[in-house]
Amino acid sequence: MASLTELIRASTDLDADDREWLQVLVADWQLLADLSFSDLVLWLPHRDGEGYVAVAQMRPTTGPTAFQDDLVGTRTARGHRPLLDIALDEARIVREGDPELRSDVPVRMEAIPVRRGDRILGVISRNTSLISVRTPSRLELTYIQSAADLARMIAAGLFPHVGTSGAVLTALQDGSPRVGDGLIRLDADGVVTYASPNALSAYRRLGLATDLIGNHLGTLTAELAPTHGPVEEALAVVAGGRKPRGLEIETEDVVVGLRAIPLDSPEAHLGAIVLLRDVTDVRRRERELITKDATIREIHHRVKNNLQTVAALLRLQARRLSEPEARTALEEAVRRVGSIAIVHDTLSISPDENLAFDEVVDRVLVMLADVSSVEARVEPRREGTFGTLAGDLATPLSMVLTELLQNALEHGITAGSQLLVVRAKREGEVLRVEVDDDGRGLPAGFDPVASANLGLQIVRTLVTGELGGELEIGARPGGGTRVSLGIPVHHGLARNATNPGRSGRGS
Repeated sequence: MASLTELIRASTDLDADDREWLQVLVADWQLLADLSFSDLVLWLPHRDGEGYVAVAQMRPTTGPTAFQDDLVGTRTARGHRPLLDIALDEARIVREGDPELRSDVPVRMEAIPVRRGDRILGVISRNTSLISVRTPSRLELTYIQSAADLARMIAAGLFPHVGTSGAVLTALQDGSPRVGDGLIRLDADGVVTYASPNALSAYRRLGLATDLIGNHLGTLTAELAPTHGPVEEALAVVAGGRKPRGLEIETEDVVVGLRAIPLDSPEAHLGAIVLLRDVTDVRRRERELITKDATIREIHHRVKNNLQTVAALLRLQARRLSEPEARTALEEAVRRVGSIAIVHDTLSISPDENLAFDEVVDRVLVMLADVSSVEARVEPRREGTFGTLAGDLATPLSMVLTELLQNALEHGITAGSQLLVVRAKREGEVLRVEVDDDGRGLPAGFDPVASANLGLQIVRTLVTGELGGELEIGARPGGGTRVSLGIPVHHGLARNATNPGRSGRGS
């Protein structure tokens, strides 16, 4: 299904500012649907002048739906729904007309013009199912009155509130309280005229010992919240219904999310709706996750420090040896430990267990270039991007690249070599990696499976066994050596381990 923006662009000539206005409206019109117990459909005049196209639809969470089917993308001609024509042409809310039957359900329709500035952009049809008509409660009457005020604001171009961008609204909507969570209605002075049972319970948990009705909500909230200075003043203004904002009231034991929606007319401030939700458990879980995340990162940091200590001890030991082969073996071990330490160092500053692997590769390249003994001093480089990889995949892959690059530097690169490059690209759920050099190439009759080289044995074991990937070692076109890897990255090693015996083309 096409997005709202795509539908608007395809069907109308509205400009970018108009589109953003409609996007912000649609992002927040669940409020109107819930308050009015109605389905909402946004109809825009089609650019061909032949009628309307439905670009968005919302069902209520507080009552039965009037539409079983989705209408987004459908068209209706002028004259087919007269209320749309009247609302668009006369720029007023239209309620005339008898209920109509839809799938044997009586539905009352109302048309609300959507104004921005001095223009009507479209019409919202508000469709209310009458299947369970009964005498409304005080709560339902408050909902309906608030919905009527909100509809008049839309028709007057006062809602959504000026200055509310789509990004701000999206951030506000994440965990923002809904109508059913708790609702308070304020008069023009910020005094509570109605509080739903859920809203009253939320304030009881904040420490309220009296009734809400008759109290100035901003002053009362500022007294309950343990804040002082400018924060307390801002809290009083928002809770008093003067600013369209969301905030949280936090005491020692309770956190309550609060959102104020001022209700205005072109002539005066009418009051406000204040929505509330007890988010204590949500914030407690978030803090636990933050603590857990910090602990994990500290563990990675300590592992990195321990690995660096091991590498330093091995390096000291290598310097004390006079046997060249033993010294070389310890130096190789230092590099292997160092590549693992780089991964843990990166994870120690990463916000989760995934990390941008390009940074790891670049640091491995710098480490190997610094310790390279090749006179030509070829500078290894990376081309392409590895993307984000899971931590349990990053560690063995960093060791694989360390071994391949080190092997090229020690055994492939010659004095005249100019190329040592790591190329990476994603092909769906497979990471393709190539390590190319233009050195002396593979010896005659080379067999990667039978090779006694420890580095290649490590590479083959990690790639085909632990990573569940494919390995191919061969000649590079134009001279030198090419090592190709194909590694699945859509799931972690825990799932790859179900196929430990998968072998590559070159193994």
